[in-house]
Amino acid sequence: MSAIPVLYIRRARILTPEGEFLLGDVKIGGGKILEVGPELAAAGESETDIDGEGLTLLPGVIDPQVHFREPGLEYKEDLSTASRACARGGVTSFLEMPNTKPLTNTQEALTDKLERASRKSLVNYGFFIGATPENQLDLIEANPTPGIKIFMGSMRGPLLVDREEIIEPIFARGDRLIAVHAENQARIEQRRKEFAGRTDVAVHSQIQDERAALEATQLALKLSKKYRRRLHILHLSTGIEAELLREDKPEWVTAEVTPQHLLLNIAAYEKIGAKAQMNPPLRSPENNDILWKALLDGVIDFIATDHAPHTLEEKAKTYPDTPSGMPGVETSLPLMLTQAKAGRCSVPQVANWMSTAVAKGYQIPNKGVIAPGYDADLILVDLENYRPVLASELQTKCGWSPFEGWNLTGWPAVTIVGGQIAYDRGQFNTEVRGKALSFGNV
Repeated sequence: MSAIPVLYIRRARILTPEGEFLLGDVKIGGGKILEVGPELAAAGESETDIDGEGLTLLPGVIDPQVHFREPGLEYKEDLSTASRACARGGVTSFLEMPNTKPLTNTQEALTDKLERASRKSLVNYGFFIGATPENQLDLIEANPTPGIKIFMGSMRGPLLVDREEIIEPIFARGDRLIAVHAENQARIEQRRKEFAGRTDVAVHSQIQDERAALEATQLALKLSKKYRRRLHILHLSTGIEAELLREDKPEWVTAEVTPQHLLLNIAAYEKIGAKAQMNPPLRSPENNDILWKALLDGVIDFIATDHAPHTLEEKAKTYPDTPSGMPGVETSLPLMLTQAKAGRCSVPQVANWMSTAVAKGYQIPNKGVIAPGYDADLILVDLENYRPVLASELQTKCGWSPFEGWNLTGWPAVTIVGGQIAYDRGQFNTEVRGKALSFGNV
């Protein structure tokens, strides 16, 4: 690959670290932001100018929860297709989950994923290590990783860690961040028996009900407080969990919410069937409202997609044989920016929830802010025009979206990863490669 040229982004509406907007230029070199100012003079270097007129420059999205299916499930997605989807959606870094084949529960499996991504991914990457009842040493020593993933429910096989006597030793040893999928597996299994024989996919939200989520979050919070252990609650889905955290959220605990739990609810089953099925499930419209309030109030810290693609053939099966999960990296930023344009939040809030706060929460250095010295992971978005979500334009291998047909603004025009243009108005530079993320004391 040839040397990375000096880039100038010209005449863009730039989001500053103070949350204000500056009309001006950004100079990029060596993968870093070098200067930001109203009108930067060219210094005579070999340079490329990007016209940002009419566009807004934001820090690249860091998606802290995705399932990209490689290795072992590449028929659903792989690191090449997923990272193109990221670039198109303005996601310049991702944190990926361990439920691949083989599971990412050893240093060997983690190293394999990192090597695969170094060859295939257009964007930056990090990989969680998954907890099992037997891999305590790996959970403490494996590197580099953003943290430990515990599936307290909605999982089969070794990654299901669903009893307090198995979960507690993980909290008790080490100081690495623990991220939990909080659902009470025992309650889910009990409810499956109660609803046995039901094939209406909407029953999924009754089986994996709000109480199943609350009880698991309560347990994780109890253990986090007992050991003062850094805890992150993944894809918060219920108002009762949000209210629990509003009353009892230690400074070392963070939580995230997905766009689908903010914008979709149980009414979606009638419209899109099993495409609306995910874990934890969609809830009532009242839960949408409470989650929004918690996000706006800072009870919820950031946004993730839980991108979890399945094929249309799999989704066309009859419940309960339909798999849970939906794609999201291509639509998350436009969805949230459309909400900002509608007045539900602000553009600086969206950038904080989807970039700055994630970098802070996972202690990812030099990301999430547009300022000299920070990594040049940047996106130019169009907030003036609206375009529908079209299946024909999606880069994710599964080829569908639960938001198909939604008319959105804030689509990325240009995505820059490490100072290189990975995506430019519909075209991909497939020679660009992201880098492995590093993490602080998490």
